[in-house]
Amino acid sequence: MNGIPTTFIVQGALWLLVVFSVVTWTLIVVKAIQSLRASARNRRYTRAFWAANSFHEAAALDGANSPVGELAATGFDALRRADESSAHDLEHSWSRHDLLERHLRQQIHNARRREEAGLAVLASIGSTAPFVGLFGTVFGIIHALTAITHSASASIDVVAGPIGEALVATGIGIAVAVPAVLAYNFFVRRVKAASADLDAFATDFVTLAQKAGFRVPAAVPAPAPAHRSGETRQEAFA
Repeated sequence: MNGIPTTFIVQGALWLLVVFSVVTWTLIVVKAIQSLRASARNRRYTRAFWAANSFHEAAALDGANSPVGELAATGFDALRRADESSAHDLEHSWSRHDLLERHLRQQIHNARRREEAGLAVLASIGSTAPFVGLFGTVFGIIHALTAITHSASASIDVVAGPIGEALVATGIGIAVAVPAVLAYNFFVRRVKAASADLDAFATDFVTLAQKAGFRVPAAVPAPAPAHRSGETRQEAFA
């Protein structure tokens, strides 16, 4: 094996590790921002929900972009559809209690799946980056030994330099893998905690819905904006 292909292989491994590092830190930043925003929105919605005077008043709250709010909206929508539907097929054969729990479970599953997005990439990078670095080191050592073979001297100064440079790839691979593994473990814990919060809220929601007879008022459309008096008079004379 000549030196040129070996050098390209080592450089390719190093560039692949650079790509891994960029992807890792991009995912860390994006997931951290998403987690912080979701936590803040959940706190705001939860405070507003429990501050409502009744279950019916809580149904009017806007829970957009909040995992807890979206869970509550799913529950309210399920109860409204149960009131509006008169079908007798399998889809509507559930009791109100079972229908509500079914929709809440589905929403929790969907929320967990969204929160887990990107974690498989972090796990893959954390497990493969050291081996990519080791792969580059192996070919780097082959290149170094080949160069030493063709040199006239085999002293420690000649051997240590190329071997040391080859070992850099392994160090870079480990440096890329450590943040990926730590971030993966951290976000997995965050996902479990968020799922536990959703499960707890769903249990409380079912209890409140049971006290309300599993009924909520129909969604009221937003009123149309009132015309200004001047525009009304102009329309009258038109």
